[in-house]
Amino acid sequence: MRSRQRIWWHLRSRRTAWRRSWRNALRRSARPDPQRFPYLDAATGAGAGSGVLAGRAPLALAHRGFAPDGGENTMDAIERAVRLGFRYVEIDVRASSDGVVMVFHDEHLDRVTDARGPLVERSAAELGAVSVEGHGGIPTLEAVLLRWPELRLNIDIKTDDAVRPFAELINRLRAHDRVLVASFSDRRRRQVLRLLERPTASSAGMRVNAGVKVAGPLGLAGIVARRAGVQALQVPETYRGIRVVTPRFVAACHAAGLQVHVWTINRREDMDRLLDLGVDGLVSDAGDVLAECLAGRSTPPLD
Repeated sequence: MRSRQRIWWHLRSRRTAWRRSWRNALRRSARPDPQRFPYLDAATGAGAGSGVLAGRAPLALAHRGFAPDGGENTMDAIERAVRLGFRYVEIDVRASSDGVVMVFHDEHLDRVTDARGPLVERSAAELGAVSVEGHGGIPTLEAVLLRWPELRLNIDIKTDDAVRPFAELINRLRAHDRVLVASFSDRRRRQVLRLLERPTASSAGMRVNAGVKVAGPLGLAGIVARRAGVQALQVPETYRGIRVVTPRFVAACHAAGLQVHVWTINRREDMDRLLDLGVDGLVSDAGDVLAECLAGRSTPPLD
């Protein structure tokens, strides 16, 4: 009887040790290495050690710059975010008719410019000459990268025709550590990563987000993330009435070495609540509110 008990306890301890080793291996394989993906280390960003958003803090991302009176994704909006102390800005890119990567969100120009029709039907020179709600023309991504050489950019790649020119631009400027590749399309995102010459941070698209959400409770989020080549999940707090960001979700992502960035959070009470939950980044249109929120928190909520 005692012999059987010893065998049973031995097998149980071996199984427990194997599970612990397996979980640790998953965490190590998925964890964003600051040396490999310095973009994700807020303490090493442009201006680290100064400003309201410096030091050991969550990533604070100004959504399309800071444009309370219009002009999203323009040089003026990005300049406003930089003046507020932001070292991270979220932008969107598309390709012009002549293959230049332009900073613009919509497929059509109608909503925020004095022009009409699809962006892709106009050249970079033509797009630079339109008025984005009175805040100048549509900038090129190259102009943004050169204007603020230390600014880190979360870039949502909107179209397939922007994939190759985007990758070529990042390779030419050696800007890999300054950008995070994002897209709702995981296929498009992975196409970009294959063309980039150095490791570049990336956040999941819709399918991988869903896969991690399902796999998290099973302890398999690390496998999903590693196979997808992502280091962060950028998600809304709720999606179609389903709560995405929960304590369990954040814990599962952290166990897999994934950062969690939540968009688009504009109310102070929501910012505080999510930061208390332990999320790693917030994307906000209300850059002034987010800057004030982080400046007022004496202990940044990082693990």
